[in-house]
Amino acid sequence: MTLWDRLAAIETRFEELTKEMGQPEVAGNYEQLQALAKERASLEQIVTLYRDHRSAERALADARELLADGSDPELADLARDEVAALTSQSEELEGKLKHALLPKDPHDDRNVIVEIRAGTGGDEAGLFAADLYRAYSRYADRRNWKIEVISLHETGIGGFKEIIFEVRGEGAYSRLKYESGVHRVQRVPKTETQGRIHTSAATVAVLPEAEEVDVTIGEDELRVDIFHASGHGGQNVQKVASAVRITHLPTGIVASCQDERSQMKNRMKAMGVLRARLLARKEEEQRKEIGDARRSQVGTGERSEKIRTYNFPQDRVTDHRVGLTLHNLPAILDGDIDELIDAVATSEEARQLEEQIT
Repeated sequence: MTLWDRLAAIETRFEELTKEMGQPEVAGNYEQLQALAKERASLEQIVTLYRDHRSAERALADARELLADGSDPELADLARDEVAALTSQSEELEGKLKHALLPKDPHDDRNVIVEIRAGTGGDEAGLFAADLYRAYSRYADRRNWKIEVISLHETGIGGFKEIIFEVRGEGAYSRLKYESGVHRVQRVPKTETQGRIHTSAATVAVLPEAEEVDVTIGEDELRVDIFHASGHGGQNVQKVASAVRITHLPTGIVASCQDERSQMKNRMKAMGVLRARLLARKEEEQRKEIGDARRSQVGTGERSEKIRTYNFPQDRVTDHRVGLTLHNLPAILDGDIDELIDAVATSEEARQLEEQIT
C-alpha cells in the first residue's frame, strides 16, 4: 500500500465514523459514541492535512497549466511565482503527513531514568562515564529539565563506576531514548606517558519512568535491605542506616538508592528504578512474543551494540547507526547533542514510515 492509498483509506474511515456518529441509535449510546468520537479524533489531523495537500496539488496543477500556456507574459510571471509557492506548500504538507502517520511512542512524554556504567577500559572508562553524565546534565539544563541522582558509585579519581539518575521534563524520553547503547571513547589518558591512544567504553540505558499502573508489584515479591550509605554525601551518610536496596524476588532484579538521608525517600527512588526496569523487561518480552527480530534502540534500553565513538585526537564524534560524523567534540560533551539525536530520530522515523506504507 502506497502512502496515498493509506491516506485515502484513512479519509474513507473518517467519513464512515462521521456518518455513523450521526445515526440516532448511536447518539443514544454514550459508550459507543465516545469510542467512535475517540477514533475519529485520532484521524482528524491526518485527514485535514491530506485534504489541504490535495487542494494544494490541484491549485499547483492549474498554475502549471497556466504557465505552460504562455500566451500572456504577465500571467505567466504570476503563474511562475504561484508554482514556486504551491510546490513549497505541497512539500511541507507531505512532510507533515508522513510525520502524522508515524505511531506515537506512548512513553515519549514521560520522565526517564538513565543508567550509565563504565565498561571496558578501567579508570579511563570511569572517567568517560563521568563525561557522559556531564554532557547529559548540561543538555538537560539547555532544555530546562531537572536532574536528580538516585545512585552513584565513584572510582576515586573523578570517574563513575555507575551513576543512575532521573531526568524530569517535557519530552525527556522522546529525546534521550536515542542515547541507549554502548558509547566508545578513543583518547590518550592523562596517566599515559607514551602518548598511546586507549579505547574504552561506557554503556547507557534510558528507561521510561514507570507508573504504578504499568507494573503490578506485590509487597510479598520484595526483599528490602537497609544499610549504611557510602561514598559522597558527607559524614552523615555513615551515621544513619538510610540506604535502601530492593530485590524483586520473582525476577532477581535489584534497585538501590543511597543518595538521600531519608530512608523513606531512598525507598521511593529505588522503587522508581525497579518499576522502570520491570517495565523495560515486560516490554522486551512482548517484543519477543510478536517475533520482532530487529531489537530497535527506541524504547528498549538496548546496550549490546556500539552506537557512537568519541575520538579525541581527531576531534570527532561518529554515530554508527546513521553514519554521521561531527567535529567540535568539546561542545558535544558540553551538551550540544541535538544534531546527533535529530539524525537518529529522523532515520528511525523513516524506517517506521516505510513499515507503515509497505
